[in-house]
Amino acid sequence: MTVKEKIELKLNEAFNPEFLEVIDESHKHAGHVGARPEGETHFHVNMKASALNGQSRVNRQRMVYKALSEELAGPVHALSLGVEGTDA
Repeated sequence: MTVKEKIELKLNEAFNPEFLEVIDESHKHAGHVGARPEGETHFHVNMKASALNGQSRVNRQRMVYKALSEELAGPVHALSLGVEGTDA
């Protein structure tokens, strides 16, 4: 299973999002610190989930970081987020 697939699986399990898009942006960081030649180090997540309703931006980010703690401690060097509740 790829890192991207693991991220998608964990976010689907944790938040059951109405919309989820995980974009591998590693190619934009080739040669930078933390980048690996095979990629899968830099990701952007767009997600809309009712599980995030009523949460501040910081709390939404913390919730996602918690769900992806293993990936952030290992293969993922950078993660940018565009996450919101369905009430946004």
